Amino acid sequence: MLRTLAIAWATPEIRRRIQYVIAMFGVFVVGLHIPVPGINSAAMERLFSQGQIPFLQLLDVFSGGAFRRFTIFAMGITPYINASIIMQLLSAAIPALEEMRKEGEAGQKQIAKYTRYLTAFLALFQALGLTVMLSNFGGATPVFSADLFTRFQVCVSLTAGTCFLLWMGEMITEKGIGQGVSLIIFAGIMARLPYDVGITLRNFSWGGVGGGASVGPLNLLGLLLMFVATVMGIIYVHLGTRRIPIQHAKKVVGNRVVQAQSSYLPFKVNVGGVIPIIFAISLMMFPATIVTWLRNPNTQSFWTQAAEWIQRYTTPGAHWVPSLLYALLIFVFTYFYAAIVINIPELTENLKKYGSYVPGYRPGRPTQDYLDRVMTRITFAGAMFLAVVGLLQYYTGGITGVHTFSLVGGTSLLIVVGVALDTMQNLESHLVMRNYGGFIKAQAGGRRHGAAASLGSMRLS
Repeated sequence: MLRTLAIAWATPEIRRRIQYVIAMFGVFVVGLHIPVPGINSAAMERLFSQGQIPFLQLLDVFSGGAFRRFTIFAMGITPYINASIIMQLLSAAIPALEEMRKEGEAGQKQIAKYTRYLTAFLALFQALGLTVMLSNFGGATPVFSADLFTRFQVCVSLTAGTCFLLWMGEMITEKGIGQGVSLIIFAGIMARLPYDVGITLRNFSWGGVGGGASVGPLNLLGLLLMFVATVMGIIYVHLGTRRIPIQHAKKVVGNRVVQAQSSYLPFKVNVGGVIPIIFAISLMMFPATIVTWLRNPNTQSFWTQAAEWIQRYTTPGAHWVPSLLYALLIFVFTYFYAAIVINIPELTENLKKYGSYVPGYRPGRPTQDYLDRVMTRITFAGAMFLAVVGLLQYYTGGITGVHTFSLVGGTSLLIVVGVALDTMQNLESHLVMRNYGGFIKAQAGGRRHGAAASLGSMRLS
């Protein structure tokens, strides 16, 4: 990896792309510290320290700590993630969108435009909900108190911040390295890392054994071992594929005969990535979030008691029932998303149409049954791994005694490792393309040099 980075930095074109990404990260970090008006920072910090709303903790992780400070990037890129998921589900359910998706680049651009519109709508809706929800917390000193015009400014600022992050991600994809939106999420998670490290070190004590707020050497060693083991597991599963051999029959294309050849069909073990975990945690926290918007925490009303009960039985790690339900939802959404991404009947029909087959299985229904059986088995392994990683973040504190470091297990670490691997692969593909371009130019130069030498020898003779 270090050798690849050194070669890439020595290449002027790729170095400019990397510098563009770093510059965009700098703009992102500046935006993390531009506050919006009307927020009580002390009350906001107290709300997070009490941990009353787990959904806010997750939102703060994705926004790089911007939500805790309630800056213009407080909502992060989360509305775009939700809009993308909704568009993927609608593309599978609505035939018109599915046909548009199959039209190629023009159809993809149209779907991307619809996704942007939906992102702006969801961002505005989420901004309105957050201002209403935060105004109910804090008692005599509410977290958010402002007049109607200031609230309108806050909603516009938060929506504009999310749209700006979306534009920034598209610019990184076009002029930088890797997938821009994924890198924005990556930057947001990593921007929170110094905050977690600082709190952990402040609680560190050489004589501590993990009791209360004290963190000892053995606690940090256990946290480090669990972190390394989780990263290794994520890399192993993320890169794991099941290669199914494919035999292509001999065929005639125009005036030439294409000989029979062999290849393979790669099925990824973790085909859904982090999407099933996001689906599951969103569905788990949705009831508690809705009830939290409606209740007043300063009075012991029905909504307050209902919110406390719902929050207990919808928060993984608080009880074994929500933990089991969370794992089952991850399994369900993993299989559901795999069925959307890989359409086995369509894949089988395409193999049959182009004269390709799986050795040992006849084209048609036998091939479809075999591919479906393989996909079911490897998806089970991927779902099992996602369930373990998803639950790990809720039990890491109890196992290691360190409750202030969020980048172990769960969605955050899965995103960080996955984005880092995909970005390195994208960087290597840029290097391969450049090397092939140089090879072609060298071959063309050699042919021109040979032709000139031949012409010279002809003139001499």
